[in-house]
Amino acid sequence: MDAFYVGDCLRALNLNPTLAVIEKVGGKTKKKEKMLKVDDFLPIFAQVKKDKDAGSFEDFMEVLKLYDKTENGTMLYAELEHILLSLGEYRGERLEKSELEPVLKDCCDEEDEDGFIPYEPFLKRVLAFKI
Repeated sequence: MDAFYVGDCLRALNLNPTLAVIEKVGGKTKKKEKMLKVDDFLPIFAQVKKDKDAGSFEDFMEVLKLYDKTENGTMLYAELEHILLSLGEYRGERLEKSELEPVLKDCCDEEDEDGFIPYEPFLKRVLAFKI
C-alpha cells in the first residue's frame, strides 16, 4: 500500500487520526514516496488505536452537550459552524469555510426557525463518513 493512503485506511477502520498523527506514524503527503506491507501497517494501526487523544462518539457528544443550552439535544447551527472552523487552528489543520460547507450540508438536519439543529444525528453522520 502507498503510505499516502495511511490516513484513509485508518479512518476506514473507524479511527480518527489527525494529520499530525498520520505524519508521525509514517503517512506521506505525496504518492509513491513509500510503500507499506501489511506487516508494516499493523503496528501503525495498533499504535493509533491505543492513542488516547483520538476521541470517541461519546467524547464528541459530551463536547456538543456543552453547547446545548436548553438540554434538548440541539445547538445553534452557527455555533457548530464556528466551532468546526476554529477547531484545528492550533495544529495547522484549520478548515476553510469552502471545505466545511459540503460537510454541513450532507450531515446536518435542517435548522429550525430559531437556527437550531439536533447534534446527535450530525455527529453520527460525520463519524460514519468515509473519506
